[in-house]
Amino acid sequence: MSEKANPLLISPAARDALQTWLEHQSALKDAAENTIIAYRGDVTEFLTFMTLHKGDTQGLGALAKITISDMRAWMASTRSGGAGSRSVARKLSAVKAFYRWLAEREGFEPTAVLLARSPKFTKKLPRPLAEDAARALIDCVETQARAPWVAERDVAVLTLLWGCGLRISEALALKGGDAPLPASLRILGKGGKERVVPVLPAARAAVEDYLALCPHPREAQAPLFRAIRGGGLGARAVAQVMADARMQLGLPASATPHAMRHSFATHLLDAGGDLRAIQELLGHASLSTTQAYTAVDTARLMEVYNNAHPKAGR
Repeated sequence: MSEKANPLLISPAARDALQTWLEHQSALKDAAENTIIAYRGDVTEFLTFMTLHKGDTQGLGALAKITISDMRAWMASTRSGGAGSRSVARKLSAVKAFYRWLAEREGFEPTAVLLARSPKFTKKLPRPLAEDAARALIDCVETQARAPWVAERDVAVLTLLWGCGLRISEALALKGGDAPLPASLRILGKGGKERVVPVLPAARAAVEDYLALCPHPREAQAPLFRAIRGGGLGARAVAQVMADARMQLGLPASATPHAMRHSFATHLLDAGGDLRAIQELLGHASLSTTQAYTAVDTARLMEVYNNAHPKAGR
């Protein structure tokens, strides 16, 4: 949580209301744990600012009287504190969601908060890897590990990310009882959304190669992917493996574990995959999220055109 978010500067009533709203988001809206953490930090930061801005803790009655001027002051303070447009937009979205709920519960008009305009920003496009780069990364992590079983583990994890489009958290959530991997996996993704993902023979084989060398006993309820000392493998360790490999290969910093998932989607689209089917495979709640990959494809085509066509006006 940000240093600017100080729960001690928030009135007990506002603190209780925030906790109730967060519980509502978690129980009824199936919000992911990371989303709840972000909501708590963003709204607490907002309420802390209002206490300092007004010179007194803001009870529910005072919060109902927030003005457009107050909202502008908060957004300006957030920007001056180093937050970019994307971050400010995210924080404002959390505050608006909290206020919609609070206004309905307390019976006041939240117009001043809801009318606050989100700053414009350009959405970042996914940055997938070219097919040869993805293959090179997997080959590289196999050669850089100290122990053979660790090498096979790293290969298996990255193969699942690229071959099945899993999030790193989803791959690391697999249990020993999930192996040997079936032809398809039932994955519980963000917000408790469940999807079925086909498992390529190459991914199944990579997991089996890892398990054949893993020195730790396979236990049905223990993590499938183990760290050196036998505990569950962490996302940071996988990110470091990718960082070491991309440095050796001269790849950009965008070559992260999540980029392997982006690559899965982009390579399927390149091969003529249906956008709706890719949406289901990725577990995106909205098709608009998946459509970002069509923008990637268009951007790449335009780059080729601008670099190669004699009429491109270079």
